[in-house]
Amino acid sequence: AALYRHFASKAQMFEGLIDFIEESVFSLINQIVEREPVSGVGHGERQAARIATMLVQFAEKNPGMARVMVGDALVLENERLQQRMNQLFDKVEAALKQCLRDSAAAQASATPTVDAQVRATTVTAFVAGRLQRFARSGFKRLPSEHLEPALQVMLG
Repeated sequence: AALYRHFASKAQMFEGLIDFIEESVFSLINQIVEREPVSGVGHGERQAARIATMLVQFAEKNPGMARVMVGDALVLENERLQQRMNQLFDKVEAALKQCLRDSAAAQASATPTVDAQVRATTVTAFVAGRLQRFARSGFKRLPSEHLEPALQVMLG
């Protein structure tokens, strides 16, 4: 009942949670990008790995937010809420693509944009899958389980 003093509806409450998730995730992504600018071989991959690790750690520390991020908490809610979470992952993928594109160009790839898109899509799907598994296991299977070696396989 106390929550409804601050929010007019359940959908508005979820909007507030999604706003918090977006603000937190993208401020952390910006910090990662600012701390280690992409310049040279391997920097983009390190940034991408740090972004993926941050997303997984955010979900581990905030299991309820993980349920919102994967859409489980939004199942019978307004479809626009799920669309906002989809947009969040699209923006994360775009951030990963930017990191990886600069790195691919530094490695003299013949198709840096395509290479970066494929890798960014793969990392985003991997993170989303890890969060889904975490939520579906009742928060028992941690998304950080064997994270570093898995990212090493994907990002080199």
